Amino acid sequence: MNKPEQSPAEDRLAVIEVCTRMAWHTDRREWTELRGVFAEKVRLDYTSLNGGGAVELTPDQIVGGWSELLGALDATQHLTTNHLVTVDGDAAVCTASFQATHLLANPFGAPLWTLGGTYRFDLVRRNGPWLIAGVVMTAVWADGNKDLLTLAAAAPQ
Repeated sequence: MNKPEQSPAEDRLAVIEVCTRMAWHTDRREWTELRGVFAEKVRLDYTSLNGGGAVELTPDQIVGGWSELLGALDATQHLTTNHLVTVDGDAAVCTASFQATHLLANPFGAPLWTLGGTYRFDLVRRNGPWLIAGVVMTAVWADGNKDLLTLAAAAPQ
């Protein structure tokens, strides 16, 4: 028996839910659950912050990198809001504003770094739930100690 089609409102809510789960699981260090929000290959584009180019990674590679870097911080909080969703069959785009706060106690500067901007999530649905296949993070502003991620990356694991 085929699963009934979702209504546009149900699709919109499901897309927002999986995008929210990316932030939630990251902040709660729920790495196994975080893997489950991603498609088998994900294009990550953080060039507005880091330069370079976009990369294509597996969920395991993403979680490995994020757990090592963000897991070395004392805490993070990623908030997303103002979601705009467009669904076209089994593909969707969700754009959202974000604010990401990073905390790391350190002897040489402020313990907080907050970054704001927008996310563009590209999602796919293949015989099941919506999954994130692409993330473009566009940094618009920042406040605090931008060196926190460098300090976290250098911290012994």
